[in-house]
Amino acid sequence: MHGEDQINMLFGMNSVWYAGLLFVATYVLIMTERINRAVVSITAAGLMILGGVLTQESAMQGIDFNTLGLLTGMMIIVGIAKNSGIFQFLAIWSAKLVNASPWGILVMLVLVTAVLSALLDNVTTVLLIAPVTLLITDTLKLNAYPYLFAEIFASNIGGTATLIGDPPNIMIGSATNLGFNDFFLNLAPIAVVILVVTMFPIYIFWGRHLQAQPELRQKVMNYREKDAIKDLRLLKQSLLVLALVMLGFTVGHSYGLQPASVAMFGAALLLIFYSLPHDSRKQSKLVHKTFCEVEWTTLFFFIGLFVVVYGVETTGLLNVMANQVMSLAGGDRSVTAILILWVSAIASSIVDNIPFVATMIPLIKNMAASFGGGDELLPLWWSLSLGSCLGGNGSLVGASANLIVAGFADRSGQPINFVKFMIGAFPLMLLSIFISTIYIYFRYLI
Repeated sequence: MHGEDQINMLFGMNSVWYAGLLFVATYVLIMTERINRAVVSITAAGLMILGGVLTQESAMQGIDFNTLGLLTGMMIIVGIAKNSGIFQFLAIWSAKLVNASPWGILVMLVLVTAVLSALLDNVTTVLLIAPVTLLITDTLKLNAYPYLFAEIFASNIGGTATLIGDPPNIMIGSATNLGFNDFFLNLAPIAVVILVVTMFPIYIFWGRHLQAQPELRQKVMNYREKDAIKDLRLLKQSLLVLALVMLGFTVGHSYGLQPASVAMFGAALLLIFYSLPHDSRKQSKLVHKTFCEVEWTTLFFFIGLFVVVYGVETTGLLNVMANQVMSLAGGDRSVTAILILWVSAIASSIVDNIPFVATMIPLIKNMAASFGGGDELLPLWWSLSLGSCLGGNGSLVGASANLIVAGFADRSGQPINFVKFMIGAFPLMLLSIFISTIYIYFRYLI
């Protein structure tokens, strides 16, 4: 229960049971896709409050406004930037680079997604790459699903490689004073291996069957990239703002700036550039149009999900699960590291990895008395990072980037089915965790 101000539970039900059952029901409804996932999550959040698990005030504490601000700001920037023709330019350029080969395009988009996710963050990356992907597949009359599926995996694998690539890494780095180089040197090598291995089943399942009509491929090859640029002035302004935002993501943490503040300021700056040359009436239309481009369905889904997961967290259920993992390890450091890796992966496929990592960090810190501090705890931190980041690939709700891609797919008329995605994604996620287990054991535990 959340403090002494907790109101009475509905039906006299125990708060742990109520929150747990509501959580399970929420995910079952999301998986069936009979009701829009945003409606499901918002309704579940309301029931979490009405049921007495949370008050309205405590529910607000569970909402990660940094994530929401980051997403909203980047959606605005991307919505404005696309009017310059930059995405059409990138689509034509990347397709021509591999002779408009469907498999070649997929490989190139995967590589770009992985690298940008490591250097920036995976949410920003998919906001930039998903529109490009849909443009290419639409032109070549290809099914976008294999491309979007592969990019989701690439975004989470690439985000694993660095301190700034995925929120769990940022949290771990802040708690341990591990820096950018620490994450890069310890996690980037295995991230590369996992990305390469993941491409083999993707090729077997989809890649070898991808074909485009010769006339469509030739049509793409005949395009001129420069002709795609519709507004050179807006292109320069968009690139300038994007560069400033990326710089802010990289160095902002050192100055106490959160990603949401950087993204929202970048959005405001680009809105000024975009609307200022016009009169007030035209400015209002442009701003209104820009805000209509924001994926509000995805954002409200996140709001509801944050409240539901926070409700479960406040009952102590996550703490009980985490402590159970520790007791199963029996004080053995190697067993503890492997358990953290696998439990983090499974949990991050089901719940948002942020509250789970927040719960695990103090528990791992408390192990310093048993295992010793400093380097003795490093295998546990790397296991938590790999499990929570890679586990996000296990389902459509496992990571923020997944839901952003799903939002673009919905808008393009090619929705990603929750169950279909999980059937393909969960085994591949387990494969990546198996590879990580070998890496952790042989590099740090023997």
